[in-house]
Amino acid sequence: MAFKDKNIWILILFILSGIVVGGLLGELASHVDFLSWLAYGQEFGLSSPVELNLSVIRLTFGLIFKINIASIIGIVLAIFIYKKI
Repeated sequence: MAFKDKNIWILILFILSGIVVGGLLGELASHVDFLSWLAYGQEFGLSSPVELNLSVIRLTFGLIFKINIASIIGIVLAIFIYKKI
């Protein structure tokens, strides 16, 4: 296994940071004409939250993923950096 001597939690941390930073850069790039292609992406998940009312407590669940080109580039960079460490 290629990742046997490395900690898998560091890889997960790198990928999550790649998604967050890439998504942020994609949103910022959407306002620049020649970089607007970085903001192209899809949004999927629960469009309306699911609500569970137990009379004593009310729980609302919702989850939406918004993936764009910049966050995919961030994931690839995170994996590349992880392999170099």
